[in-house]
Amino acid sequence: MDFSISPRAAEYVRQIDAFLDEHVIPLESDRSSFDDGENIREDLLQKLHAKALAAGLWNFQLPEKLGGKGLKFTELVPIYEAAARSIFGPVCFNIAAPDDGNIHLLSRVATPEQQERWLMPIVHGEVRSAIVMTEPAPGSGSDPAGMMLTTAEKKGDKWIIRGQKWFITGAEAAEHFILVARTSDDPRRGLTAFLFDRSQPGWHIKRRIPIMGPEEHGGHCELEFDGLEIPDENRLMGVGEGLKAVQIRLGIARLTHCMRWLGLSKRALDIACRHVQERKAFGITLMEHEGVQWMLGEAAMQVQMGRLLTYNAAYQLDLGHRARKEVSMAKVAVADCLHKAVDTAIQLLGAKGYSKDTILEWMYRYARQARLVDGASEVHKMVLAQHLTAEGPDFWKWG
Repeated sequence: MDFSISPRAAEYVRQIDAFLDEHVIPLESDRSSFDDGENIREDLLQKLHAKALAAGLWNFQLPEKLGGKGLKFTELVPIYEAAARSIFGPVCFNIAAPDDGNIHLLSRVATPEQQERWLMPIVHGEVRSAIVMTEPAPGSGSDPAGMMLTTAEKKGDKWIIRGQKWFITGAEAAEHFILVARTSDDPRRGLTAFLFDRSQPGWHIKRRIPIMGPEEHGGHCELEFDGLEIPDENRLMGVGEGLKAVQIRLGIARLTHCMRWLGLSKRALDIACRHVQERKAFGITLMEHEGVQWMLGEAAMQVQMGRLLTYNAAYQLDLGHRARKEVSMAKVAVADCLHKAVDTAIQLLGAKGYSKDTILEWMYRYARQARLVDGASEVHKMVLAQHLTAEGPDFWKWG
């Protein structure tokens, strides 16, 4: 087994580290750098976008045929992890959710004409995007195939969309949207994916849903569709292949979430380590207390286990496998390790960690969503149990 990263990935990590230290991390300590959603202020972000583009630190996920770097998934692991050392890092390099997952999907399944119209403006940072899938009860959540209520009805060469969606990440700032709606009652091929843009009539944003925060740019919104017309040419993949499109996107998006969360986890423990080596209590530094060592050691071990699971899942994707159970294992483990790392850091910093004098409280609130987004942890454990019962001892086979 060789866990070393490629020279080109190592060089990108070095450049990202330098970029963050010089341009991004200093912004975290200035509260005026944050917008109302507690993300980086838009004017600052546009300046960083220009610098990242000029430095060639942009769209690491894009295939070479579309002007990208053609990196393997195993090369993306250390790059995304490095970018997320700053809470503002991924969005500076255009590898933040939800655009990142949408770029992955459109670059793989959209037609060349669709890529030119819908993908490349996202790639160039000219527009933001959103995926429109989740619905209010009794509509689709963890079971989109069985519960989706939003419908797409074919009339001539157009599809008419009616229904409601909510918790649509980035919707308030997005220009391009990927919509999943029901086109039949087929249990596996009843959903279809479509592309539409903000300017089209027949839909509106009902509200930006208040959340624990912090938020991605554009928040998390509730949408209503009351007759949106989408030309058939803007259908993504075949009729009835919406669930397949979702699986392609989410399998990758879950893993890139893990990559970014690992970067945040390491940053939290770095903050904690610096503190406990300087802060004294009862005549010695906190680091000299055995209980503190146990706390840091356990958190560090969980982060490393998450890294290995993430790397293994990326390796399986590079081999062309779906890696469904590998991605699920990584998603559950890394969501837990992120919470563990940040919670440990806050505990060790005490009141300072709970305050806004550090970014730990921001990270703590952000970490809570990790066990919910892109499939709740319980759903992924259910997937693992299904694999276990179907595969038996082969569940653990090597290779």
